Amino acid sequence: MHLSQKNRETVDACRYCWMCRHICPLGNATGQERNTARARALGLSMVLRETETLENVIGNVYECSLCGACTKECLTGWNPVAMMLEVRCQAALEGVLPDNIRKLLNNIGKTGSIYAAQTLAPQLVKEIESLPPSADTLLFLGQHALYKNPNGAIAAIRLLKKAGVNFTVHKDEPDSGFALHFLAGAAEETRKAMQNCAKRLNDFKTVIAYEPDDAKLFLREYKEWNIAHTAEVKTWTTFLADLLDSGTLKPKKSDKTYTFQDPAALARDLDETQAARKILSACGVIREVLLHGKDTVLAGHAVMTEYLPETMTLVAENRWNDAVNTDADVLITASSAEYAALKNTQPKTIELLSLEEVLLRCCST
Repeated sequence: MHLSQKNRETVDACRYCWMCRHICPLGNATGQERNTARARALGLSMVLRETETLENVIGNVYECSLCGACTKECLTGWNPVAMMLEVRCQAALEGVLPDNIRKLLNNIGKTGSIYAAQTLAPQLVKEIESLPPSADTLLFLGQHALYKNPNGAIAAIRLLKKAGVNFTVHKDEPDSGFALHFLAGAAEETRKAMQNCAKRLNDFKTVIAYEPDDAKLFLREYKEWNIAHTAEVKTWTTFLADLLDSGTLKPKKSDKTYTFQDPAALARDLDETQAARKILSACGVIREVLLHGKDTVLAGHAVMTEYLPETMTLVAENRWNDAVNTDADVLITASSAEYAALKNTQPKTIELLSLEEVLLRCCST
């Protein structure tokens, strides 16, 4: 296995350290030592020293969600996420990917999406077809929303219509490259998917990234890969907060109490924590969940649900316990990847809504 010098050093640093052991959402959900950055580094150190094969440890590498909690907690500045991404790319190059990961990559190759057997919900198609074929603004829904959370996508379209925004949505929306990046790292196929998507973004002055994962790619990863586009990209949460500031949306404050699940891609990668709270403060009262903002804990992962459904159920159930302990009426998400996992494990004592669903309930215009 060939790794950059930086990531080889990360392997050696992490294998001796327990600094982030307490924060890994998968480790806390499964209770298994293998689901920690240290354990993965131990396995990889044996591969680098040729006492183990990459084929035998790669399954453990894919048990990492790349949420960045370990990187955030590392006071000495190591980045296990970068290490995991490079190892995944090496596994693809060496042809030792796990069968379940290879299947998802084959789905992308055949259909453009990991959700190969899925079709768009009829009502979502109807909403998209009701929009103008062209506009200056594009609502980029993303693969998770299109196939795993169509109700959220429908609510988002309806909210922008209610606000009088002139926008459109692509029914044949290109893949941002997120799933390929997650599964295969810096592979050439990932670059091609990103370049293809960037070309489509160039047709618009403004792109609203509904999914935090896609927003992270457009605003950060594309730049790091030197993939250019001319559109101004805004996160969904920032765009909605701007509509509130301008008076375009005028929610009536309810007596509901909300707790917000910060998506890691927004809070940690894009340093955005206040836009959603501005929205929710206009709609009701906020009660913060344990580990929020930049300290947020994963509540679900759409790609990982495709190959580790039982583990993702445990992760979502853990987060529900945190939400219930706030005594809030509603848990709010801004990520379809997390919404889908939370919906499947929802307790009866608390409601689950997306930001757009809250605004649709509370807005008077």
